Amino acid sequence: MTTVKVQRRFDEVVTQEVLKQAIKRGAKRAGTGVHATSVQYVALLKSLLIGFADQSAVSLPIKNYPELAALTEGELKGLELGFGGNALCSEVRDLHVSIAGMVSASESLMDMAATLIAARNGGKSSHLKAQAARTNGKNGGRPRLVRADPAGT
Repeated sequence: MTTVKVQRRFDEVVTQEVLKQAIKRGAKRAGTGVHATSVQYVALLKSLLIGFADQSAVSLPIKNYPELAALTEGELKGLELGFGGNALCSEVRDLHVSIAGMVSASESLMDMAATLIAARNGGKSSHLKAQAARTNGKNGGRPRLVRADPAGT
């Protein structure tokens, strides 16, 4: 685990330039990471339903996360999103849990993510690959593979 030292800058004057830089840093971070838009405890499933901007959601069973399993039903219903939608927070328990960390702790979700990423990356073509495909196409298609005769004849 990485330890980050807290920096306090309460005396920093907020000028127009400082404000512009802060807005730029925020815009860069906005497109990265997991940003949930809603969290709801579903008692019937004993899980948290975490929603995203495109109306998709993921259900995470409470029993898989020891830090959440210790919470009461009322505390689970009181969970809120924090850190720009990156974490689940409970002010009562002073608890902050990374949503990306929870998802990465699920082996089945990680397997699905790996499959999706492999499928997406497999469809990509480099410039050289595209050029070779065009050249092969002009010559009547991909050259046939010539196999050596296993009998030696």
